Amino acid sequence: MNIFRIEDPADPRVAAYLDIRERDLVGREGRFVAEGKVVLNVLYSARRFEVESLLVLENRLAGLAETLALAPENTAVYVVSASVMDAIAGFHMHRGILAIGRKGPPAPVDELLGSLPERALLAVPVGISNHDNIGSIFRNAAAFGADAVLLDETCCDPLYRKAIRVSVGAALKVPYAVGGTAGELADALSRHGFEQLALSPAGTSDIRDIARPKRLALYLGTEGEGLPEALLKRLTTARIRMAPGFDSLNVAAASAIALHHFTDAAG
Repeated sequence: MNIFRIEDPADPRVAAYLDIRERDLVGREGRFVAEGKVVLNVLYSARRFEVESLLVLENRLAGLAETLALAPENTAVYVVSASVMDAIAGFHMHRGILAIGRKGPPAPVDELLGSLPERALLAVPVGISNHDNIGSIFRNAAAFGADAVLLDETCCDPLYRKAIRVSVGAALKVPYAVGGTAGELADALSRHGFEQLALSPAGTSDIRDIARPKRLALYLGTEGEGLPEALLKRLTTARIRMAPGFDSLNVAAASAIALHHFTDAAG
């Protein structure tokens, strides 16, 4: 492990960590930021992404020994005081552990679908631009054993800093691909033998009345507008039964209920 002490926030070795919130908005040119020990453990154990470097508070370094043992030998670890870290990040970083990772080339949709097992479960978010919801969907996908997440082109980036944090690292673990329109995703899923179920408060059946097929894709729409009407007309629709007079759930909660219902994880 290459450990370096950084005293100057303007040191070019830590330039990738400067002004984190501003970079969240303007982009990082193929990089992402992971925060916290739990997320870092997932990042290293999943081994889906390359890690360029770490920025660690001096009083957190000793507690990272087991995590750093998972890292490649040449990984640069920059150790700083609390004041220097806050100056680099542009705000107070109470977790004290940051990593810069590389996204790598995106997986083509057909390549991802072709790599899945004969029995597979997918979450398919459509039009979801809220990073908390995307992070939560990935967390639920990991918790209930979904094989992958397939996002349409209008969804936000699952490797956005907040999405990774909300997912507790699941966005770094669960395979995913970003496709074109929702209709194009439906075409691809049909080619790969997936039955497709669109969740909607106006769904024709309750999910508890639907048997799990071998290959199932669960579509999740935005709160308020829901899934596009053209997609609902094309696909089988299902609802989550609720108390009379109330028919709406947060999309993150709906994804958890539906994935739990159809999961093989517990069995």
